[in-house]
Amino acid sequence: MRLISPYTLLLTFCLLWSTQQVCAWGFWAHKRINRIAVFLLPPEMISFYKQNIEYITEHAVDPDKRRYATPDEAPRHYIDLDHYCTYPCHDFPRRWDDAVKKYTEDTLKAYGIVPWRIHQMMYWLTDAFRMKDKNKILRLSAEIGHYIGDAHVPLHTTENYNGLLTGQAGIHAFWESRIPELFGEDYDYFIGHAEFIEKPLERIWKAVLESHRALDTVFGFEKILSASFPPDRKFAYEQRGMMTVRAQSEEYSKTYSDMMDGMVERRMRASIKMVADVWYTCWLNAGMPDLNKLHDIPLSPEEQQQVELEEKLWREKSRPMYGHPHPETGGE
Repeated sequence: MRLISPYTLLLTFCLLWSTQQVCAWGFWAHKRINRIAVFLLPPEMISFYKQNIEYITEHAVDPDKRRYATPDEAPRHYIDLDHYCTYPCHDFPRRWDDAVKKYTEDTLKAYGIVPWRIHQMMYWLTDAFRMKDKNKILRLSAEIGHYIGDAHVPLHTTENYNGLLTGQAGIHAFWESRIPELFGEDYDYFIGHAEFIEKPLERIWKAVLESHRALDTVFGFEKILSASFPPDRKFAYEQRGMMTVRAQSEEYSKTYSDMMDGMVERRMRASIKMVADVWYTCWLNAGMPDLNKLHDIPLSPEEQQQVELEEKLWREKSRPMYGHPHPETGGE
C-alpha cells in the first residue's frame, strides 16, 4: 500500500477546498521561507539554526495545523484592513491598546490580528533567548516565521480574501500556493543578510500595508486574464499522491505571475528577509546569548498534551479548519 505524506494530504486538501478554506502560502512556501531565512543569519547564530534547520522547516506550518483545534488561532493569520479603512489607513491605530480603545478587542479579533501577533511573539522569542531555552527558541522561531509569511500575502489583508465578493473564488490558493509551488524553485534567494530592526512594530505594519496596497493588482489582473484566456486551457488535472486534482494550468499561472511582474516572488523574498531580521533582532535584544550553551527544557505535560491533540485533529480533519466564514458553506 502506497503511503501519502502529510504534505501531500494538506496540499490536496487546499486545492480541493480552496473556495471554502484558506491555506496560507501553502506548506511548500512556508517551509521554504523559514529554511532560506536560516542562511541570512550571522555566524553567531547560523550554526545553531543550521543544526536545527529541519525542525525550523517542518514546524513552519504548525500554526495552520493548529487551526483545526483552536478557534482563537485563525485571526492570528490575517487582518481585514478594508473593514476599517482604505490604503494607506492613516487613521487606523498601529498600537494594540489604541486599536482596542477605538474598535474593542472582540472586533479586532473578528477581523484579524496578525501584526500584533508577530509583535507579541517577538517579546516571547526574546525571552526564550534570554532564558537559553532551546525548545522555545526553536518553536517560536518556526512559528513566528509563519505569521510573518502570512503578513506578506495581500489576500490576508482583505475581507475578500478568497475572491467571493468579486466572482474570483479560489484566487487565494492560486496566488499563494499554486504559483510558488510551480515556479518557486527558480526564484532568486540571494537576499542579503539579517539586519537589526530598530522599530519592530513599524516594520511589521510596513509589511502589512505593502501587502494591502497590492490588492488592486492581485484582483485586477486575474479578472482581466480570466476574461481573455481560453477556458479550455485555464485548468489542468494533476496527480497528487493517489488523487487527481483540478488546478490552474501552468500556462495560466505563468501568465498571471508575469502580469503581476513577479509579485509573488517579491513578497516571498521580503518574507524571508523579515524572518531572518526578526530572529536576529530578538537575539540581539536578549543580549546575544551563546547558542552553543542552551538548556534543553522539555515541554510540560499540558504542553505536550496540547501538541498531540493538535496533531491528531489535523491528521483526522474530523472538524472544519477554523477561519474566515464563507457564504456558500453557511459559516457564521
